[in-house]
Amino acid sequence: MSALHAQLLDELGYDPDQDAIDGRSQVDALDLTVDVPIGAVVAARDGARPVAVARLGSGRLVIVADECPHDGGRISDGFVDGERLVCARHGWELVPCAGTCLRAPTRRAGD
Repeated sequence: MSALHAQLLDELGYDPDQDAIDGRSQVDALDLTVDVPIGAVVAARDGARPVAVARLGSGRLVIVADECPHDGGRISDGFVDGERLVCARHGWELVPCAGTCLRAPTRRAGD
């Protein structure tokens, strides 16, 4: 197991290569400190599955399916806003959790 793979297991709490083809994942090739700085979203693959790797404003690393629940657009084309991912297509604000994204509650003035 590579040091990066061990870091992913530690930060994510699950093995992103569990369903990888040929036991390899593009996620394993990322240098998380360089390729995914705070506020960045990067397109990658977890085996055959397209994923978006993001480092939220708090520094928390998340890996989610690279598909907006609204219309299937790529989450990796969007951006990070604090602890939310924002879809570039229609501005849906998403909360990453458990490998997926849910639409964030509407923000109130002053939030």
